[in-house]
Amino acid sequence: MKVSKNIVLKFSKDIVDRPIVCRLASQYNLEFNIVKAYITPREEGLLILRLEGESADFEKGLEYLEKSGVLIQPVSKDVVRNEELCTHCGVCVALCPAGALAVDEKTRKINFFGDKCNACGFCVTVCPMKAMEAKF
Repeated sequence: MKVSKNIVLKFSKDIVDRPIVCRLASQYNLEFNIVKAYITPREEGLLILRLEGESADFEKGLEYLEKSGVLIQPVSKDVVRNEELCTHCGVCVALCPAGALAVDEKTRKINFFGDKCNACGFCVTVCPMKAMEAKF
């Protein structure tokens, strides 16, 4: 079965110069799309990838990343909604390219689907209540 997920990879300064993602693609038959990439002043790296492949290859690839010293987490841990601040105004829905924000037609409230989020940050910048937060 094919698996397709957005994940966040954090690289320490000790491993940021290794061809880890290249090996992930070539040795584990995984396709990737770089959604975002950051390098901090201390040369630490953060990479948001859309990763796709067969389930067994996907799991082996994640094991490889962990053994290589890469910290892995789902994107949903990095983009979050503060439920207390959200007024469900809907401004964010129209700008979300990944479909991670959607109006519930029955309740008219905004649903946030973290597993679809690609961490583009559009929702963070447009939310008038500052309910959407990026924790990179």
